[in-house]
Amino acid sequence: MSERVHTGRPTVEAPADGIPAGAFRVTERARWSDVDAAGIVCYGAYLRFFELAETELFRAAGIPTPVLADRHGLWLVRRRVECDFHQPVRLDEELEIHAFVPAIGRSSLELGFVARRMAEGDVAARSRYVLVAVDRETFRPVPIPDEVRVALARFGTDAGS
Repeated sequence: MSERVHTGRPTVEAPADGIPAGAFRVTERARWSDVDAAGIVCYGAYLRFFELAETELFRAAGIPTPVLADRHGLWLVRRRVECDFHQPVRLDEELEIHAFVPAIGRSSLELGFVARRMAEGDVAARSRYVLVAVDRETFRPVPIPDEVRVALARFGTDAGS
């Protein structure tokens, strides 16, 4: 049985956490394949955690990857990935990963992530992605469809306001 929790509900957190009220939340455990020789989650494993949260956010918004590709003829490719690490996470610790949409431009959007250690509530890592909508055939930038904008609006930084 999976340890993941896909609530699809907005989270409500103190503003100091940097987690907006409209954020989407999933939980995941640090697995053997995520840790290095010191038993601490390796930096690259956070991309897996954030991808999980991104995938489930888009699914909760009603626009999973196949819909983006088939209905809209586009891919959302990574243009930038940034991550700051704050606390170590060890094997089998449970993380709560929050995903939100701080901004949507003409052909790009920003995703924000905060990974917290569930036991203590400490922020383990924060990340920011910039994704660009590209035509699935030509890989040239295209405008983000209005349907996608509307679907992601409830996960925006001002969604809980």
